Amino acid sequence: MANAIEATGLVKTYGKHTALDGMDLVVPEGTVLGLLGPNGAGKTTTVRILTTLIRPDSGQARVAGYDVVREAPKLRKVIGASGQYAAVDDHLTGAENLEMVGRLYHLGARRSRQRARELLDRFDLAEAGDRPVKGYSGGMRRRLDLAATLVAQPPVLFLDEPTTGLDPRARIALWDVIAELVRGGTTLLLTTQYLEEADRLADSIAVVDHGKVIARGTADQLKDQVGGDRIELSVTSGSDFEQALRLLAPLSAGEPSLDREALRMTMPVTQGAASLTTALGKLAADGIAVRDAGLRRPTLDDVFLTLTGEVTT
Repeated sequence: MANAIEATGLVKTYGKHTALDGMDLVVPEGTVLGLLGPNGAGKTTTVRILTTLIRPDSGQARVAGYDVVREAPKLRKVIGASGQYAAVDDHLTGAENLEMVGRLYHLGARRSRQRARELLDRFDLAEAGDRPVKGYSGGMRRRLDLAATLVAQPPVLFLDEPTTGLDPRARIALWDVIAELVRGGTTLLLTTQYLEEADRLADSIAVVDHGKVIARGTADQLKDQVGGDRIELSVTSGSDFEQALRLLAPLSAGEPSLDREALRMTMPVTQGAASLTTALGKLAADGIAVRDAGLRRPTLDDVFLTLTGEVTT
């Protein structure tokens, strides 16, 4: 399988601030790479370089076979990109927005109109297509923005936090659209602040911090890197919390995560269900009442916290 995106040693500085410090990425054709990292980690700078909006200070990158610096005009014809905010004209209708994009791609008036209608149907916007965009909901605007990136049917697509600000229902609807595109063979680089989004959509994930990739793999591989199962439990009394923590400390395979306000603790364990049974037995023997308890696998939130030292927002 050929690679649709390849980046090696990308460096970008702004004054004394280093945005990228040797970024390396590989995305095979027809797959989705989820780019995760805290704010300021370099995700958006990476997307801007790969979409020819800015030049790297050093390093090399090729997208769809084109060098992002030397062959930028050719590359722009075969990629689509959507930023964190919908880039649509409020005073034009949905159809007019898409037709305008088609004209910019030199598709011609007839093909631009035809493509606009095809995409309005595909993104469930046909009924709203002749209305000004200023009356669209947030979810409709995001769908229209994504539709605009597909007017020229690009083989490679860049989505920079495409569902930011959407309610859960609109976010899930957009996930379905994105999944359909990938099934059709589109290569996608996705940055997101929603780890559930990366878990659901990405074939592989690269965790970025301080301008470089610090971990990569599938969601399951990354979860395995941060350990096995977790016991998650809460007690009913604040006076019991510290005693419960002392009793269970010998079972923990690492530093537990504590929420003293909610009287909840989460700790990695190596014995799975047996550890949970032992923990509940210890607490019962000491007369500590448990509000709820369970065993779960690591999540991408655990991965993110372990690797970057930050929590997601």
